[in-house]
Amino acid sequence: MSDHKSNNHNDKHGYYTGDIHNQFIEEHQVENNTKIIWRVFWLLLIVTAFEVGIAFTPIPHSILVVIFIVLTIVKAYYIVAFFMHLKHENSPFRYTIVLPFILILYLIVMALAEGNYLNLID
Repeated sequence: MSDHKSNNHNDKHGYYTGDIHNQFIEEHQVENNTKIIWRVFWLLLIVTAFEVGIAFTPIPHSILVVIFIVLTIVKAYYIVAFFMHLKHENSPFRYTIVLPFILILYLIVMALAEGNYLNLID
């Protein structure tokens, strides 16, 4: 058996997998991570408060729906990018998350357009 300390991983932050290969996995280390998380938290809180605030205004319903959808996408981006650590991943992995999301948005837009068309022919 090999000793873990004989590997040159003492200066890196990570963990061993614990499986049959017992491979060292280096973790991403982002400086000022706490400061970034608090910034994102306050931004999400402000956006949510704004959403709640405009819900009680006399803005037309169709405009409110568009505003809520845009703000929800903004909040989803910040949650996925910072709390799920996708922002610091490499590009191919990001595309495996972002492309299906774009396709789902396209599906939703097409379904709404089709539903609106069926509503118009009644």
